[in-house]
Amino acid sequence: MAFQTVFKRVEKKYLLNEHQYTELRKKLEGYMTVDKYGETTICNIYYDTPEHLIVRRSMEKPVYKEKLRVRSYGTPKQGGTLFVEIKKKFKGVVYKRRASMKLEQFNDFNKGLSINAKDKQIENELLYFMKFYKGIAPAMYLSYDRIAMFGNEDKELRLTFDRNITFRENDLHLESGSYGRKVLPEGTRIMEIKITNAMPLWLSKMLDELKIFPASFSKYGSCYALVEKERRQQSKPMKNIEKKEKVTHCA
Repeated sequence: MAFQTVFKRVEKKYLLNEHQYTELRKKLEGYMTVDKYGETTICNIYYDTPEHLIVRRSMEKPVYKEKLRVRSYGTPKQGGTLFVEIKKKFKGVVYKRRASMKLEQFNDFNKGLSINAKDKQIENELLYFMKFYKGIAPAMYLSYDRIAMFGNEDKELRLTFDRNITFRENDLHLESGSYGRKVLPEGTRIMEIKITNAMPLWLSKMLDELKIFPASFSKYGSCYALVEKERRQQSKPMKNIEKKEKVTHCA
């Protein structure tokens, strides 16, 4: 099956509650259509350094940021296809380049070996990324259930709704399936509007009517921030114990 390997577009994110989602879906009828896959589970392995340099830089909201992930649509089985993606963002514009490989090539890719991609330029970029970030390796499994829609008049206009964001830091294998912790309250959805041109006025009007406003949200960043917060909280009791021991000793 042919798939797109290069993307350039603007992506805007929004957080929706259940009421906003339901009402917006009603308003979109006649303007946008759900793609042929319906709701699908998208599974990802995000890569990072031992110091989590990539995600920490991203959370600082720099002018330029990049990330690497391996993705599957549903839980892959033997012989299944994975997509290796580099996603870069510069001044609000997203550039994505990806290549495909078989599930059996996952470990080879992690070692920096060739996956024999059809587009050698993209494969070279992927391998360079792996060499540039010292110690880079799979860092987090992250999945979510997605409904994707496209514009009836403008097929380049894409809109996605993601829910049930699930993550874990162990068992970093896509074939293990979706399980782990949740990061958003039940009923909350992340909406992304992906456009190559200006947003249609009819869509802007719908968002205004439902009081849906842009939100800064990174799936990987949010999961990492949650884990780091818990780690800091767990370390506080130990620090307090150390302080008490020092006071007792001085007395």
